[in-house]
Amino acid sequence: METLISIEHIVKKNKQGTPILSDISAKIMDGELITIIGPSGSGKSTFLSLINRMADPDSGSLYFRGTPYHEIDVLQLRRKIGIVFQLPTMLPGTVRDNLFIGPALFRESLSEAEIDELLDGVGLPPSIKEQNARSLSGGQKQRVSLARTLANRPDVLLLDEVTASLDPHSTEDIENLIEKIHQSGKTILWVTHNLSQAKKAGQFTWVFANGKIIEQGRTIEIFSAPKQTITKEFIETSFAKESILS
Repeated sequence: METLISIEHIVKKNKQGTPILSDISAKIMDGELITIIGPSGSGKSTFLSLINRMADPDSGSLYFRGTPYHEIDVLQLRRKIGIVFQLPTMLPGTVRDNLFIGPALFRESLSEAEIDELLDGVGLPPSIKEQNARSLSGGQKQRVSLARTLANRPDVLLLDEVTASLDPHSTEDIENLIEKIHQSGKTILWVTHNLSQAKKAGQFTWVFANGKIIEQGRTIEIFSAPKQTITKEFIETSFAKESILS
């Protein structure tokens, strides 16, 4: 299995100089679906921003297919490593206009067949491409956001709490969609606060706490027999909260 991304001893500090991430090292392999969990403020979203190079580490190195990040054009890197956020931002215009955004950066276009294929891949009908993107429901916007990112044909898909603002029905739809995308061979890193979701979706799981990856392994093992006390307590507390809210 090929190593897509290597992370070596990265450190990221806030404006006050306090580390948000401390000495993170890990490897992301081709075809993996990794769910990333941990307490709020543990550095999960900051970690994704470094992987997508929306920010650079203060020290340490990242490599994509063996090439240092700083040797790769930023736009080309972001094309290979796409990201989808919790709140999908639709730009002015139609769904079609939004899908064109990524390819247009590289002076490319999409055929009608390619647009229809992207929409079908995220469970949307071809007729929606002429709709005003900002008039869509939350679940539809998240699907368009996924399609827009997939239009660049990324090797890696980063997901940052992509169902946190959705209703239960839309959440289940997006979960099924992401499973389908992973089964097509896509490598996925998925930050989620929903531990039931992480347990169900993950192939591997990384646990963040205090700016570090404190535990990583197969999802079933992380949830059934966590090695770290922090992990065990976090999982128990989180599931207790979820049962109260459900």
